[in-house]
Amino acid sequence: MMSFAKSCFSAYIIDFTNEDKLKELDGKIEDNEKAFGDSEIRESYLAKSQYLCLIGDREQALTWIRKTADKSVALGHRLDLIFYQLRLGLFYMDQDLIARNLDKAKTLVDEGGDWDRRNRMKVYQGLRAMSIRDFKAAAELFLDTVATFTSYELMDYQTFVTYTVICCLLSLERPKLREKVIRGSEILEILHGLPLIKEYLFSLYECRYADFFRCLATIEQDLLVKDRYLAVHASYYVREMRIIAYNQLLQSYSSLTLKGMAQSFGCSENFLDKELSRFIASGRLNCKIDKVRGIIETTRPDSKNFLYQEVIKKGDLLLNRVQKLSRVINI
Repeated sequence: MMSFAKSCFSAYIIDFTNEDKLKELDGKIEDNEKAFGDSEIRESYLAKSQYLCLIGDREQALTWIRKTADKSVALGHRLDLIFYQLRLGLFYMDQDLIARNLDKAKTLVDEGGDWDRRNRMKVYQGLRAMSIRDFKAAAELFLDTVATFTSYELMDYQTFVTYTVICCLLSLERPKLREKVIRGSEILEILHGLPLIKEYLFSLYECRYADFFRCLATIEQDLLVKDRYLAVHASYYVREMRIIAYNQLLQSYSSLTLKGMAQSFGCSENFLDKELSRFIASGRLNCKIDKVRGIIETTRPDSKNFLYQEVIKKGDLLLNRVQKLSRVINI
C-alpha cells in the first residue's frame, strides 16, 4: 500500500514539474512573439517541441514540431525537425509516421542536404528497414555509413556495428561478407570490444558450426528478444541463420552422414533429423535424408528447370490477376 501511495505521489510531482516547465516555455514563446522576429520565435517553439519529446507527449510534440517547421526556412533546420519526428516514430514504432517523414527527408536531401545529414538519413532508413524485416536493405544502408556514422542521437557506435553484423550475416553472400565486414577495418576495430558478436561472425565464416550455434543461441536470448527493433523478428532471424549454416556445410559435400553433421553442429541426430526434414519439405534445403543408411545427400538444383518453374508460377499469378481484372471491367 505504501509503495502504491509513493508511486502516485511521484507521478503527481512529475506532472506538476512538467506543467511548470511548459508554462515557462509558453511564457518565453509569448514574449518572443511580442518582441522578436521569426528566428527567436522558432527557437522558443523548438525548445517546447524538444521538451514535449522528452516527456513523451507524442501528439503535442508533433504539433509543435510542425509549428516550428512553419517558421524554418533553412533546409538543414527542416531536416533536423524531420529527424525529431523520425525518432518519435521509432520510439513508438509508428511505421506510418516513419515512412512519411523518410519520404520528406529524401526529398529535402535531394534538394541539397549536406553530407552529414545525408549520412544520418541512411542510418534512419536502415533502422526502419531492420524494424520491418528488410535485412538486406538495412545491411546495405548500414555498410554505407560505417565509416561516417554520426547518428549518436539514435544509438552508440557499438550498437550500430552490432546491428550491421547481424544484418550482414543474414543478407550478404560470403565474398561480399568477407570484403565488407570480415576485412572492414572500422568494424574489426569495434569488434575487439564485442567478443560475442565477433565470435558469432567469425565462427560462421570459419565454418565452426558448433561454436556458431552456441553464439546464435546466446544472441537470441541476450540480444534479439530484448531488442526493441529485433524482438518481433527473433524467431525468423534465428531460423534463417540456421538455414544459412546448414546450406553452407551441405554445399561442400555431395553426401555426409547424419551423425557427422550432428557432431559438426554440436546437436543430437534426432534434433538435426527433424530440423532438416522441416526445411527440406519447405524447399529451403537442397538435400534428402536416407534414414536407412543415415546419410544426407545433397541435390544440386537444375537452374534451367528452376527458372522454368518460376516462369510457370509467375505466369499463373499474372493470368489470375488478368482474369480478375477482366471480370471487374465487364461488371
